[in-house]
Amino acid sequence: MNFSLIVCTYQRSESLLKLLISVQEQSLYPDQILIIDGSEDDKTSKILEGRKFLNLEYFKVGAKHRGLTKQRNYGVCQLAESTEIVCFLDDDIILEKDYFKNLIQTYQLYPNAVGVSGYIINEAEWKRKSKSEVSSKEFYFAGYSRIEGSRFQFRRKFGLAPDCAPGYMPDFSHGYSVGFLPPSGKIYEVEMLMGGIASYKKHLFKTIRFSPYFEGYGLYEDADFSLRASKLGKLYVNTSAQLEHHHDSLGRPNQFKYGKMVVRNGYYVWKVKYPQPGVKAKFKWHATSFLLTLIRFSNFLTGPNRKDALFESFGRCIGLWSLWWNSPSIK
Repeated sequence: MNFSLIVCTYQRSESLLKLLISVQEQSLYPDQILIIDGSEDDKTSKILEGRKFLNLEYFKVGAKHRGLTKQRNYGVCQLAESTEIVCFLDDDIILEKDYFKNLIQTYQLYPNAVGVSGYIINEAEWKRKSKSEVSSKEFYFAGYSRIEGSRFQFRRKFGLAPDCAPGYMPDFSHGYSVGFLPPSGKIYEVEMLMGGIASYKKHLFKTIRFSPYFEGYGLYEDADFSLRASKLGKLYVNTSAQLEHHHDSLGRPNQFKYGKMVVRNGYYVWKVKYPQPGVKAKFKWHATSFLLTLIRFSNFLTGPNRKDALFESFGRCIGLWSLWWNSPSIK
């Protein structure tokens, strides 16, 4: 199948170069690579001038098209006529050799798929266990376990734990991401994909685009888009299409803005999936958001990055208060 790769980047020239080197080593190579650069300097263009990558096309965009969702929509408009599958990757990703081979094969195995994502292998340590061997601090799924994290453990104590499989959204949101699927090599059906490692059939973009609501950094834009895409076809995660995510702090918003986005963007995505949630679901969404804000604030007292925790907590608080008089408008 003919496929294109779109990489939207901002102020991350070194990370982008590492990604492209890993793309160069793929067993199945993209028919088109589009670099959509919103950087405010020329470091990215200069670092690419010294390298030749097959099928690469570079686009520098100004303020009008800057921001993750805007850059992705811009990239979609530059796709080759022959493109069947559109792959998106964050600029701080490094691919395993057979990533594209296994990803594209999923569309052949599941012709009803409109979207497929790969699998991040360096963000959690999984162990094969029987359910009887799992402790209260572990998350268990399909014969594998991993440390669940204090957030989920606290939520369980207050009856706010997710009640859906990873990759699905409970009626009060705040579910398990696809990162809670195990590295089994299997393919799992989901309703949400991580945008930085996702791919979609090109024809999907005749019906929907990435929402302009998610400006700038675009937190949770992937959940919004994939939830709308799941209404048009099936979405899958192929855990054999593997990669590493090396979180680059360059180009990220300050912690206050990030905290505010966590709440407001999270609320927006929740209402995309459940426009009219019930009273119980509303209570659980707000209770979970408040609890997570308290947990984040506690990191100011006990964690290593105290300043970041404090400013993110303030951002979350402002985000929660703002919902009472200025909640996001769902379009």
